[in-house]
Order: sequence, then structure tokens, then C-alpha cells
Amino acid sequence: MTTIAILSDIHGNPIALDAVLEDIQQRGGAEQYWILGDLAAIGHDPIGTLEKLARLPDAMFVRGNTDRYLTTGERPGPTIEQCAANPDLWPACVQVAGSLSWTQGAITASGWRDWLASMPLEYRTLLPDGTRVLCVHAVPGRDASSGLYPAATQEDLRRMASDCEADLLLVGHTHWAMDVNVDGVRLVNSGSVSNPYPPDLRASYVMLDADETDTRLQHHRVAYDHQAVIEALRRVKHPAAEYIAGHMRGENLPHWRRAR
Repeated sequence: MTTIAILSDIHGNPIALDAVLEDIQQRGGAEQYWILGDLAAIGHDPIGTLEKLARLPDAMFVRGNTDRYLTTGERPGPTIEQCAANPDLWPACVQVAGSLSWTQGAITASGWRDWLASMPLEYRTLLPDGTRVLCVHAVPGRDASSGLYPAATQEDLRRMASDCEADLLLVGHTHWAMDVNVDGVRLVNSGSVSNPYPPDLRASYVMLDADETDTRLQHHRVAYDHQAVIEALRRVKHPAAEYIAGHMRGENLPHWRRAR
């Protein structure tokens, strides 16, 4: 029997990561760790988080969209052009730029940039029972998209399944734990270790047990000290402290639940 812990979207939060790693140990530990991206950005301690992740035994990493932003200098929207057309977007643009630049400076100064830049877009493997696995951050072939989330259409899900060339597709990105079967492919979102969406603000991860006859997956939730995260954000004067604190307080909503 091989036990694998699957984590995604740690977002520079070692407080949440420590809670998850302790929970894994209490459940008997894991031989391998699969980390599905978004490791350092949008959190109070990117370097401490990367140090903890790099020490995990037999760990595999794939790149998330924020990992790409940190190592390439690319930025998500809103763009300058969009802000020029709609000045109401400027505060969001400034906050995103400040947050990513703050973390980018930290990983560059501490020597972690090249390590982060070396992560692949995907990871494929074969489990002992013959199950073909594809690990990505968002969807096959891309580290950013609408991803696997509750309001995804059947067409969206079928596109993900048909593009993956696998029996089991493991993703993160949307910070929402899911487990669905589409056209014979099992699509599993591990949820997020940090920056959760309400109503459940606990960290989420997946444990996978595999042997020659079967593959079993189970989601787990772990409570952690959200107030300690908020205090740490303010202590380091993070440029996006209030936005991240909104996650900790359950105030931020995913795109599919916002008023249109």
C-alpha cells in the first residue's frame, strides 16, 4: 500500500500548512507528497512555506498560475488597458501588483526563484493498479482557467476529461474540494490549504491510498488559527493584508457566487 498526500494552494501560509502536515502524521503519515501549485504568493511567509515544502519526503510539485507570475513577471488582470477604460479597476490592479511584487522580491532575494521556476506544468504517473494519473494546477495544458468548480458546465467537465488522457485527474486552483466522474474519468479537486472560501474555512487536502487492486481517495479538513494568520499579515505589512484577511474571515466569495 502506498499513501500519497495531495495538497494545493498553500499560498505562503505556513500556519495552515503545519496544521495539514500534523493531521497527515496523525493519520499515519504519507510516503509521497503531490503538491499542485500556488505555493508562495498571497500569504504572509512565502519563504518559510517553501522551506517546509522542499523538506517533504519524496515530494512532486507542479506549477500554479501564481508561481508563474512570481518567476516570469507576468500579472493577471485587470490590465492597464482595462483600468484605463474603467478607472474603478485601479485599486484591484494596484493591490495585485503590490502583492505579487512583494513576494517576488522575497523569493528572488532569498534564492528560491530558480527552484520555483523549475516546476513543470504537469505530472503523469501510473498507480500500482494501473490507474493513469495526471496532476495539474488548473486544467490539462494550462495553469490558469475557470477550473473545476461547482458551477462548471457538463461541457466544461467533458472537455477537461477528454483532454487529460488519464483515468484520474487531480487539480487545485479554485479552492473548492470536489470529486466527480465524467465519461469514465475521475476529476478530483483537493481544495486549498490556505485562502479558503466560505462556508468551510478549514484547510482541505486529499489522501490517496493505492495498491495493486484498488485506488482510494478521501478529502480531509483541518482547522487552523485564522487570527494568527491575520496578525502575521499585519506584522509583516503585507500589501494585500486586508484582502487575505478577508479569506480568513470568510468574507471573500468565489467567482461563481458573486453578484452578477
